[in-house]
Amino acid sequence: MLWTINILPLRGGLRVRSGRALTACSSLLTFFFLLLTAHCSLLTVFASPWTRQPSGTMAWLHSVYFLDRNQGWVAGSNGTLLTTTDGGATWKKLSTLTKDTLQDVYFADKEVGWLIATRDILRLKTNEPASYLLKTEDGGMTWRQVLLNGPDMNARLVRLVFADAQHGWAFGETGVVFGTQDGGAHWMRQTAATKHLLLGGAFSSEARGCLVGAGGTIIRTSDGGMNWQTSLVRDGVHVRFNAASLVGNRGWAVGAAGQIFASNDGGHTWFPQASTTNADLFDVSFIDASEGWAIGTQGIMLHTRDGGVHWFAESIDTSHALQRLFIIDSRHAWAVGFGGTILRFGGSSAPQLKS
Repeated sequence: MLWTINILPLRGGLRVRSGRALTACSSLLTFFFLLLTAHCSLLTVFASPWTRQPSGTMAWLHSVYFLDRNQGWVAGSNGTLLTTTDGGATWKKLSTLTKDTLQDVYFADKEVGWLIATRDILRLKTNEPASYLLKTEDGGMTWRQVLLNGPDMNARLVRLVFADAQHGWAFGETGVVFGTQDGGAHWMRQTAATKHLLLGGAFSSEARGCLVGAGGTIIRTSDGGMNWQTSLVRDGVHVRFNAASLVGNRGWAVGAAGQIFASNDGGHTWFPQASTTNADLFDVSFIDASEGWAIGTQGIMLHTRDGGVHWFAESIDTSHALQRLFIIDSRHAWAVGFGGTILRFGGSSAPQLKS
């Protein structure tokens, strides 16, 4: 039997009587419910959890580092150095000794920090090193210059990677690598098994790590850089790798033209993954063996939840190149780049990275 709902204006209320119209009414209600559900789903899919933060600068920001969810630093062109104590809600500009480009920033704690500075090649004076380190011991209020002397003093350093407060590496052109085992009191030249430009790296411990760079270069160490070995990169001989991320025996390296390579054997061999983009990728970071992010030119931001088997593009509010990522945990992450761009993932009401 079919039922109809007829709504009649009676003084006592509404009267319902049988008929065929219930089928049409039910279908109509179902249609509107599905339409509303679909609309809400689309909002969920396309709403980005990444939001812009006011940086107060138009500098090209090259690096970001956070000690915890609140305290962090951002470094960039023209000696730009910013700090925050509230997760990036507000940023304060700090003075440094230089107007040179700050390529990288690292802080061991709230007081002790390091920067890599690179001089403009057009302003480089005779016998002046192309790059140098800056160290602070008062939270960035004052800095002193640290020169890495040796036959490679003219090689430009581009990255600074620390496994912990004591063990760090600075590297760059011509495969030059300097390492420290005492928190930067002494920096020793290491033999890196390559003459290619090194652009990125990652360490999973004080002993195990890898460096990546031009010419399909990926080199690895298991003794803190005392010895470096060349990894096998399948179908990647011409890739310019810009960054790497390690989680245990798993690894990922990203580079030009959207290329992503992964390793499942501690960095011995690397194989390509499908990234779904042709944009140059500048950085990659994983919070565990499954979930990670990669960023690059044109505001590209890729996200994976299955170790890179599938990468999906995130919709974010910028088309500027994104240079560097830093992830604290599944609710707190930052990305920085061109034009003073600072993006933050998370906050008290934001969804977690992991579902």
